[in-house]
Amino acid sequence: MELPMVWRQWLTRHDRIADALPAVPLIVIATAATAVGQNTWHEPRWDEVVWMALSCVPLAFRSRWPLGVALFTLAGDLTLMAVASHIAPTPAASLVALYTLATYGGRRTAWSVGVAAAVAITGVYAATQAESMVGGAGLLRFDFVLAATAVGRAVRSRRENIAAARARVERAEGMQEEEARRRVTEERVRIARDLHDVVAHHMTLVNAQAGVAHHLMRANPDQAYEALAHIKENSRAALDELRATVGLLRQPDEAPGSRAPIPRLSDLDTLISGFRASGLPVRMTHTGTPSPLAPATELTAYRIVQEALTNSHKYAAGSGTALVLDYGPHALRVTVTDDGRPGAPQGAGTGHGLTGMRERAIAIGGTVTAGPRPEGGFQVVADLPLSLAPTLSDAL
Repeated sequence: MELPMVWRQWLTRHDRIADALPAVPLIVIATAATAVGQNTWHEPRWDEVVWMALSCVPLAFRSRWPLGVALFTLAGDLTLMAVASHIAPTPAASLVALYTLATYGGRRTAWSVGVAAAVAITGVYAATQAESMVGGAGLLRFDFVLAATAVGRAVRSRRENIAAARARVERAEGMQEEEARRRVTEERVRIARDLHDVVAHHMTLVNAQAGVAHHLMRANPDQAYEALAHIKENSRAALDELRATVGLLRQPDEAPGSRAPIPRLSDLDTLISGFRASGLPVRMTHTGTPSPLAPATELTAYRIVQEALTNSHKYAAGSGTALVLDYGPHALRVTVTDDGRPGAPQGAGTGHGLTGMRERAIAIGGTVTAGPRPEGGFQVVADLPLSLAPTLSDAL
């Protein structure tokens, strides 16, 4: 740490000493000035030095009571100028007190006291020295007093500007920290959605296939063995997707080749095959002219299909389920419809899976509607944009 910084910190902790410091150069200057004659040096006039030292005593409290100290020192200097004009030194203590008042006090108070002090000092000097108030020596004192007030106001303005700049910097830093926290929260929510989709989908299939294997183990070992094979395949796929999702939390300097690619619509055949093997007949239909999709749109469509089929398998296993991908000129409509079964939930759907669907769609500028059909069953409809704005697609 530099010496000036240590010195300033020490003065901050000892404000009385800091307030009294200007008295030292004033006394030194007064001593030197009274010791100078015409081309000669002589013994200082100690009476003037003593008066200067006494007039500086109130300055030790100038930052605590700026107005009171200014008025007190001004009264003392004016009194000395009136009763002992032959030894009256320059009212330097009053100039320091007026500067302090302008620095710490209000603008109106500082200028009112400063102008009144300038007139009073000039008037008393002119009266005691039998000179005109507009003479050179009188005007010099008038200017000195106003200059002390002006410098004090300039210092105060500079301090306020510096404080305002620091406040702006602190606000900007706070906004940056808030933005960073918001981004972290959004990323956590996104990863939580991915984990929910992966775990809910694969665990539902594994649970269904385990039930089939348990039921057929004795009656039909071949089919039970096939169900166990499906369990192995789905558990391995679940581990792969979990590894890919958790891989997003790795450090950016890790090798990118260790991360699995994100699912796309071309992987729907594999996804649907797993559902069919677990007892959910799914029919997939394409309408319209297929168009290139943004990677974020493909991932969102895949996850919505995955979650919708998982819900159909959970609540309508064995019923007919239809998946329609309708390519429009500007949007992809994904529709998943099942026939339902007795006792299946008939609400509009507010679970974590449906909430995750809606959040995914909204994140890329799309929409999701889900609810029961009048003729029975449940339907999920998602409208997703084919392309995204560059900043949004890059962020996703």
